[in-house]
Amino acid sequence: MTAAQLRIQPRRALRAIRNLMQDPERTDQVFEIIDALAGDASQRGLARLRTTTIGPRLLAEKRRIIESLRDRNVLRSLPDGSLGRAYLAYMERENLSADGLVEASDAARRHVDIDADQHFYNMQLRDMHDVWHIVSGYGRDSFGELCLLAFTYAQTRNRGIGTIVLFGLRNASRAIGLRAAWNGVSEGYRRGRTAAWLPAQDWLALLALPLDAVRQALNVTPAQHYSPAAITVANDTTGALAA
Repeated sequence: MTAAQLRIQPRRALRAIRNLMQDPERTDQVFEIIDALAGDASQRGLARLRTTTIGPRLLAEKRRIIESLRDRNVLRSLPDGSLGRAYLAYMERENLSADGLVEASDAARRHVDIDADQHFYNMQLRDMHDVWHIVSGYGRDSFGELCLLAFTYAQTRNRGIGTIVLFGLRNASRAIGLRAAWNGVSEGYRRGRTAAWLPAQDWLALLALPLDAVRQALNVTPAQHYSPAAITVANDTTGALAA
C-alpha cells in the first residue's frame, strides 16, 4: 500500500458524512468515512497481530470467519447457548445476512490490499462486526451501534470510527441528553479498552463455546448504561451499520 493510500483524506470523509446525514441508510458511506480517515490503523493492527501468540497461526491459515458465519446449517448444529447459536438467532431475528457488510464495504473501498496478510486482517475486522454485537451485548438499534463503535474504536484506534462516534454522540445527546449519551458511549469505549484484544482470537473455535464463557474469557464486562429500548436516534450517523 502506498503512502498516498495511507494519507488521511478529510474532504472525502466530509463528503461521505454529508451523504450519510442526508440518508442514514447509506452503509457504504460509513465505510467511506472509515476508509478516508483510517490512515495506518490497519497496518498497526496487523503489526500487533503478528506479535501475539495466535497471530502467526491465524495469518498462516487465513481461515476467514465469514465462511462459518454464512453456513447456517453449521451454526444451527452448535450447542444451545453457544456464541454461534446466539449469532444465528440474532441474524435470523433481524433478517440479516453475513454478506450485507461485505457488499457495502466493497462499494466504498478505493484500493485493493496488495499484501495477503493485510487483506486477511482487514476483512476479518469487517466480518466480525455482528459477532462483536453478540459478545458485547449491544443491539443494532442506533444507540447500540454507537456504543459498539465506541467499543470498536478502543480496540482498533481507527480515526474514521472515532469520527462516526463523535457525530453519533452529538445526535444521541439531542435525543436523550448529554449525560445519558455520554455514559453509554464512554462505557462502550472503556469496555473495549479493558477487554482482550479481539482481533487476536480464534473466533472459529469460540463460536462453539457458551456465550457467557466467551465473554468471561475475553473480559467483556456487562454494560450498565445501555438499554436496547432506550432510544432510536433519528438521522443518526451510526444507523447505516445496522442495515
